[in-house]
Amino acid sequence: MNTTKSNLKLAPKLDILKNFSLLTLMVLALFAYSCSDDDDDDDVEDPGDKELVLEEIAMGARIHGTNGINFGPDDNLYIASFYGQEVVSMNKQTGEIITSYGVDKNVLGPDDLIFHPDGESFYYTDILTGFVGRMTLDGTLLGYQQVAPGVNPVTFSDDGRLFVALDFQGDGLYELDPNLVDPPRAIVPYVPDTFPLGFLNAFDFGPDGRLYGPSFLFGLVISVDVGEPGDPPTSDPYGDGTAQVVADGFTYPVAAKFGPDGLLTLLDQTGEVFKINVETGETTLFATLQPGLDNLAFDTDGNLFVSNADFGWIVELLPGGETRTVREGGMIGPQGLAVLQESNRDAVYVGDVFRMQKFNGTNGDSEKDYKGYLVPQPEKLTMPFSVQADGGNLVVSSWFSTLVQVWNPQTDQAIEEFAMVVPIDAVRVNNEIVVSDLGQGGVVKASDNSQIAPLIVASGLATDGETLWAADWATGQVFQINYEGGNAQAPIEVASGLLSPEGLAFEKEGYLVVVETGANRLSRIDLATGEVTMLFENLELGPAALEGAPPTLWFDGVTVGPSGNIYVSGWGANVLYRVSEE
Repeated sequence: MNTTKSNLKLAPKLDILKNFSLLTLMVLALFAYSCSDDDDDDDVEDPGDKELVLEEIAMGARIHGTNGINFGPDDNLYIASFYGQEVVSMNKQTGEIITSYGVDKNVLGPDDLIFHPDGESFYYTDILTGFVGRMTLDGTLLGYQQVAPGVNPVTFSDDGRLFVALDFQGDGLYELDPNLVDPPRAIVPYVPDTFPLGFLNAFDFGPDGRLYGPSFLFGLVISVDVGEPGDPPTSDPYGDGTAQVVADGFTYPVAAKFGPDGLLTLLDQTGEVFKINVETGETTLFATLQPGLDNLAFDTDGNLFVSNADFGWIVELLPGGETRTVREGGMIGPQGLAVLQESNRDAVYVGDVFRMQKFNGTNGDSEKDYKGYLVPQPEKLTMPFSVQADGGNLVVSSWFSTLVQVWNPQTDQAIEEFAMVVPIDAVRVNNEIVVSDLGQGGVVKASDNSQIAPLIVASGLATDGETLWAADWATGQVFQINYEGGNAQAPIEVASGLLSPEGLAFEKEGYLVVVETGANRLSRIDLATGEVTMLFENLELGPAALEGAPPTLWFDGVTVGPSGNIYVSGWGANVLYRVSEE
């Protein structure tokens, strides 16, 4: 592909943000009865009579998604993992993880990082919280400053000035005091529901002193005059010349850095790697890798390394366009689960943040993956957090994108879509999509948001198609909701004393299975008696929630296949568990 400088066209992708916009910011502000009908259970087989076996049938990447990368003074590669809530250092030759800086070091959701010119400390951006931190290599926190939600790329100019930009939860460009003491200086200030730069992502300073980077939303590479500390901010960077187009025609450009050849190397999330002459705008396709690219870095010898957020791998991209794998990737963080029967076997679908992964329930083989879109696209899969079977379709929920979809895996298209507030889980019951929505205070109908059951923290849902069960993460209760004439009746408590229940699934008549995240265990509920039996403990599940995020955070899912096998997502170990009869 060859491109030259052209007139700026910003309009086409703006429409897709009408629902997305800054609704994700709402997430950061929102933290805020007897047994079932008397049935004759004499003929129901007691599942407790069976011996069960727990297996790990599929394993993902070591790192929960690899985002910003940079080389440290020790010549190790430092990697920010937003989803994994850590910064790790890695041996660039062997892929060995050397050091990890995690939540205990106040690293909460890092998306990018850069080293101070003195080499003794690094800065990291926490995209969800909006903070920028500074840390020494021994893990000592030197500074921590609030900038704005969505703070993402970070870099130094050649003269030691520090800059960050906002993405996805905001749009803007700021200069920071390297000591993180003086207030940030707005170059392009954040204004809600406006996109003056189009999400300027991972960037680098050019030899002319301008800041070069990708405009993710508009499919451009731009350069920005960052000005001087006393200069006033601008709200029209393209109109007044603060920002200029260098090259266009990209899909989702995500990172740009200058290499030893003097060219700008650009990554597109499509997997394409380009080389750009910034003086002429001439663009050449250099290599095509697996989609999901996120960032790049050159070591002191000029060798190029690339990260992939969707699959969590690191590769060295060689001069001829070939790759050397430094660290293998795969599934980065299993959440919600659903099973569809295909060819008399369980096809297990796993919500994996940026992808929907499909596994063979018999042997654990990875069979297919589908792209989930961070910026919503018409009829395209959203970021899949929780998943439920719906005939041959799947009901997908994403609190980050504030969406619930009915999605067809055969066509890879969303056939129904509902804008919600903070949806945690959703199922179809009696031909109606119902949603556990934290922002709406319980279980609601997706069609009109009318409330079915007020719960403190509505989490996992389950159904047999006619009856609905709902878990309350905060109280540890599970409720049954019966329907009469198509109308939901008052919720009835069927179990209590659970520890932070999330994933919930109908196992067979008279029984549910539930993931108790507060105890790291899988349990079974007898609906006739309310008795809760522990099936397996010491599961490696998801982390505790960030302050201000939904308490369920990365949903711990469970599902039961037509085979009778139970599948559980093991976020902590990055595995898919299967429970089957011995």
